Amino acid sequence: MDRQKISRLAHADHPIAAPLDDDSVRRLLARGVPHGDARVLDLGCGGGEWLLRALAEHPGLTAEGVDISEISLAHARETADRLGVRERLVLHRQDAAGFAARHRFDLVLCVGATHAFGGLLATLAAAREHLAPGGRVLVGDGFWEGEPSAEAIEMLGDLTDLPTTLEQVVADGWTPVGGHVSTREELDDYEWSWTGSLASWALDHPTDPDSAQALEAATTHRDEWLRAYRGALGFLCLVLRPTRD
Repeated sequence: MDRQKISRLAHADHPIAAPLDDDSVRRLLARGVPHGDARVLDLGCGGGEWLLRALAEHPGLTAEGVDISEISLAHARETADRLGVRERLVLHRQDAAGFAARHRFDLVLCVGATHAFGGLLATLAAAREHLAPGGRVLVGDGFWEGEPSAEAIEMLGDLTDLPTTLEQVVADGWTPVGGHVSTREELDDYEWSWTGSLASWALDHPTDPDSAQALEAATTHRDEWLRAYRGALGFLCLVLRPTRD
């Protein structure tokens, strides 16, 4: 079963493809969008949830999204049509790390997709290349909230604790002007939704050739979450401005 299809099915019933609830998303966008006619870019936009919310909130805003998943981009187009914001949204199917835009953006987003660039600092370096003077970056990534097991480190990579993560960001030339650390409720709700949506699809489509694999993927993901990284992995969103333009 295609990993992009698994991801789309798993995220079908959650408000955003990250461990954030609706109010957290609203507050981060309010802090991140500098003005109502801003240009916004999402690197690794998935189904475009961040962009669609920003477009619905600001009638003068224009947005572009970049992602490799055609199934997610198709979902974004359909939702944009339904919301009546399609004419202000441009979507690019390509690797976000190789994206070259014709202009700069007032807000650059990358939430839950820093793996596309090789980590948080590499993501910020890429975002800086797209950022207009006075612009902001909204980035979301994992950090170690508790002591990770060897299995969690092998699975999730070279993360640091929260203070060290902030120190690295500041040392890289950024100043946080907003942020959010996902609560335990948000983290657990996201994981239950991810595994539950995928498992429900499998049970609702027992004759589909992908059904068994989808159910197996949901079970494996749930076991990894509960046994390997629940209680150790946290999720941080930061609204950043360059310390010096």
